[in-house]
Amino acid sequence: QGAARPAETLSPRAGGRPAPRVEPAMRIALGLEYDGSAFKGWQTQRAGVRAIQPEVEAALSRVADHPVSVQCAGRTDTGVHATFQVVHFDTSAVRTPRAWVLGCNVNLPPQVAVLWARVVPDDFNARFSARARSYDYVLSNRQTRPALWRGRVSWECRPLDVEAMIAAAPQLLGEHDFSSFRAQGCQAQHPIRTVHRLEVRVVPPCIVVRVEANAFLQHMVRNFVGTLLEVGLGRHPPAWVGEVLAARDRRLAGWTAPPDGLYLTGVRYEPRFGLPMPPDAWPVLAAYAGQAFD
Repeated sequence: QGAARPAETLSPRAGGRPAPRVEPAMRIALGLEYDGSAFKGWQTQRAGVRAIQPEVEAALSRVADHPVSVQCAGRTDTGVHATFQVVHFDTSAVRTPRAWVLGCNVNLPPQVAVLWARVVPDDFNARFSARARSYDYVLSNRQTRPALWRGRVSWECRPLDVEAMIAAAPQLLGEHDFSSFRAQGCQAQHPIRTVHRLEVRVVPPCIVVRVEANAFLQHMVRNFVGTLLEVGLGRHPPAWVGEVLAARDRRLAGWTAPPDGLYLTGVRYEPRFGLPMPPDAWPVLAAYAGQAFD
């Protein structure tokens, strides 16, 4: 479809000639899923570096027939996936939700898909209106490396004491200074975050770590996982995780787990915005079926 034609009015200054009437912009929210293994993260970067944001903006611009810029709920790093990313953009183009979804998907690479579209109030912001974000970290724990899930799950070939990892996880719940789990190059203004949920479960043949927080520091989830793996490998007792948290020193925590197994699985907003709720399957990628059209 082409862009909606602006309505015409008579302009007294132009001697009665038609003048375009600019339609007020509306704000649209989109739900996305993507395989991050082919991209250097979400955010637009220098020329020649493939990222997800410019792919989405280019597709939307074709559908809207004007340049579109988007803001996302959470910028994912290189190799990180999403089953429930949320973005918003402003447009004067008149399209149905179905048209936004189908039109964008025709113009997106196969690793990225739009799941749903909703008109939202002007005060909605995909990033700043979010009340919580959640991630799943999916780890294959077996002797041989996964071939079919290469790039989509992480892998640990050594036996893990999952019960010890489960015992260690609750120490990271609540509001804390998470400097011990913050990447050196993190640009957040402060390290205080509130973790609402942190669970470790065995979902054969994988181990899944699920984390929900109001916001995240760079590499925070991957550093959580690397630290829990230190416990799972028997190098430290569960209580050590609390000591690492209290120290506020990144050098004391575990390694940064690879990005392959990390998924942005949910962003939660106030009900008044009328956006779909993320699914709660374990792990989410095993059962997520997308969003049906209205």
